[in-house]
Amino acid sequence: PRVCMLLCRAVKWGPVVFIAAIIGWSYYAYVVAMSISSAETVIETIVFLLLYHPILVLFLWSYYQAVYTKVLSPPREFFLSQSEWQRLEAETNQNIQKEQLDNFARKLPIQNRTGTGFPRYCEVCKCVKPDRCHHCSVCSLCVLKMDHHCPWVNNCVGFHNYKYFVLFLGYSLLYCLYIALSSLKYFITFWSSDGHRNGPQYHVLFLFFVSVMFGVSLVTLFGY
Repeated sequence: PRVCMLLCRAVKWGPVVFIAAIIGWSYYAYVVAMSISSAETVIETIVFLLLYHPILVLFLWSYYQAVYTKVLSPPREFFLSQSEWQRLEAETNQNIQKEQLDNFARKLPIQNRTGTGFPRYCEVCKCVKPDRCHHCSVCSLCVLKMDHHCPWVNNCVGFHNYKYFVLFLGYSLLYCLYIALSSLKYFITFWSSDGHRNGPQYHVLFLFFVSVMFGVSLVTLFGY
């Protein structure tokens, strides 16, 4: 039903909305709560903001590209015509099926085959899969050089956006490390103070915790 499809589509965007909300809150916490409200000198405020915004722009740009770069499917010559795939799938003899696929794939630049020697064929997309191409059940198509389907970008990571995905991991790690290091002094000051803490100070405390938490997980993922 259309309602279920719309609901599933909305749920798949949930992690992206969550990341966007975290980025929006971290901007307020770092720029307003820490750099403007808590910084001790005007020079310190200027330095914080001048270093922060280029990292933020690179982070957002790479994340946007990883999310919205269109998935690349195999070229047209890898797809069987309707008569070809109907004849292939109607055939019950595996040797004849293999012969039909071999004839079709003879001029295609593929080396990988199945364990039984068949050219890798996608029964959903009706195509011979290029090397390192896999069918994504979430995107419902074959993806060139597919690595995995990442829920945090609501997109497949493959030939089309692998560079942007690695840049996204690198810049997000840099973003977290910069925030954690630059807010460490204020975190120690606010954490050790015995007096009443105001709203901006609580934002700075949570900002440090969140940046360290995401930074630790990103170190592992980016290193891998």
